[in-house]
This record gives sequence, structure tokens and C-alpha cells, in this order.
Amino acid sequence: MGKLTSPQLADYQAAAVKYRKEFLAMPIIGLEEILPFATVRFGIRYKEAVGQLSVNAQFAPYKADMKHEKNAVLDFRTLETFFGAVVQPFEPNSAATLIIGQNAMTKGESMKNADIAKKVLASISKSLSENLNRVLWSAVRVDNGTTSAELFNGWDTITAKEITAGAISAEKKNYVKLTEAITAENAVDVLKKAYRNARPELRGVKTFMYVSQDVLDAYNDAYAVLHSATPYVQGFEQIYLEGSNKKCQIVPLTSKAESKYIHISTKENMLIGCDQLGDNEDVTIEKHSPFVLDYVATMFFGVDFESIDPRRLLVVELKVTDATAEGEE
Repeated sequence: MGKLTSPQLADYQAAAVKYRKEFLAMPIIGLEEILPFATVRFGIRYKEAVGQLSVNAQFAPYKADMKHEKNAVLDFRTLETFFGAVVQPFEPNSAATLIIGQNAMTKGESMKNADIAKKVLASISKSLSENLNRVLWSAVRVDNGTTSAELFNGWDTITAKEITAGAISAEKKNYVKLTEAITAENAVDVLKKAYRNARPELRGVKTFMYVSQDVLDAYNDAYAVLHSATPYVQGFEQIYLEGSNKKCQIVPLTSKAESKYIHISTKENMLIGCDQLGDNEDVTIEKHSPFVLDYVATMFFGVDFESIDPRRLLVVELKVTDATAEGEE
């Protein structure tokens, strides 16, 4: 059996250069759970204005002096991406041994150093993606933070700020607060009632109801009880909200765990901002100690809503149960 060989600094540096675009894209591509239900905006460094044009243009009976009193209004929002960096140390010999072991049934020890280096760096890139995905809703920007949860402001964080500012409210018709907790007995009725608070324009298009897994579990359990004697119902794993004419799909997300909100919106309205196009983002490999290398990378990242207009978004705040409230004290 041949002697185990592991890639050293030159091999890792070569892999970082050769597969730079791949490694930079992996944190975004790796958000595979949310990508079918959100829109990625590329080429955004720091801030970019987004929003919608509000126009109330109407045909009316012809008159020679016709004019319209209301101008078109552009409702601006700012999609902000934050410049993030990572310095991840790894021990190349142990990493190479692990990668060879994982591929023992295929290439095993015949793997080239270049292949090993690529797989090790890809594993680190995948970890970056997993940690971003975990905090898409809950992240809170902290300028001197040290984790992904402190890099940017997640959708729930932005939602809370807009509620405090009054931009998301019952008066604005883009917010409803539940008066009862969602359970396995009432979930169908509660979610249907919440959905019916949406503006007709929002209910008239394909939307997604972004929820935690436990909310969908409760919905499926309640649905099974309600329709246990209905002969035409085939199974109880429901993906569309009952009564929405299959226009509202319930989307359970791991990143929604412990969220206090349900969001109803469209894929186009849920924005993920990144760069991927400029030269400010990079992946390099550095060596500052005898046996350890550093994976060093930079990238821009952030999320926001394109619009919080009630025709584009409805926020449903969950009722906090007594047990949950006690647990938070």
C-alpha cells in the first residue's frame, strides 16, 4: 500500500485560485432550502435601492383637458449587504486523511493532492453556507461581532424594526397578531383565518407562507383530524393552505425555528443580496504556523424585503403561550 500523501500549502493555494468562483458561490448556492422561495440579487456591495413603483393610472371618459392629480410614487427600500470575512484554521494532514477515508470506496489513496485540496476547501465553504442558512431570519447585525448571526440583519429582525416604526401594522394592513396559539387542534382554522387578512392582490397571486417546522406539523395534524372521514383526501402531508385555491404554499424552514412570525409573500419580494461579481471578494490560503493553514475568505451578504406594501407582504405574529413565556424568563 502506498504511503499517504497530503496536499501542502502550494496545493491548497492553487486550488483556491483555480476554484475561487466556485468557493465564493458555495455559501449562496448552499442556501438550497430557501433558494426556491427567495430571489438572489447579485452585484450588491453595501447598499442598493429597491422597491416598487406605485401607480394609480386609470382610463376615464375622454375630456380635452384631462389630467391626473396623483403622480406615480416610488416606494424605496434599501437592500443592505455587509462585508464579512472568515479566517478558519485547519490542519491539512488530518483533513487529507479524513477526505481520503470518505472516498475510500471510490478513489481512496489514489486521489491526487489537487482533488484532496479542493474537497477540503469545499467542505469549509459548505460550512459557511450552513451557518448563514441557520440565521437568515434571526441574525442581528453587530459591528464587532464574530459569527454569521452578527453579520447582517435577518428578515425577522427587519420585521421587528418595521413593526416598532409602525411601517408594518394592522392599520397598514400588512400585519395581524394571532389571539390564540397554534396547536394540533386549531392550526388549519388559525392559518386560514390569518391568510384571509391578506389583501386581495396578495391572495390573487402565488405566495409562500414561511413557517417553522412545528407550525406545519401542527397544520398536518389538525388537517388529518378534520378530514379523517373525507374519502377524496389522499394523505395528510399538505403543502398548500386549505382555502387558498392552491395559491399559497406552506414552506417549512429550519431557519424559521423559534421564530415569532409567519410571513406570507412572494419569491420576488424575498431578497438575498450578495456580490459575486467584483474583486472585493476572495478566497486565499495562508500559513502562519508549522502545521496549520488558514482558509481566508471575504464576501458581501444581506437580506431584506423588496417591499412591505400589503399587496406584497403580510406578517403574522404568533401568540406566545404561557409555557413559552415562562421558558424565556
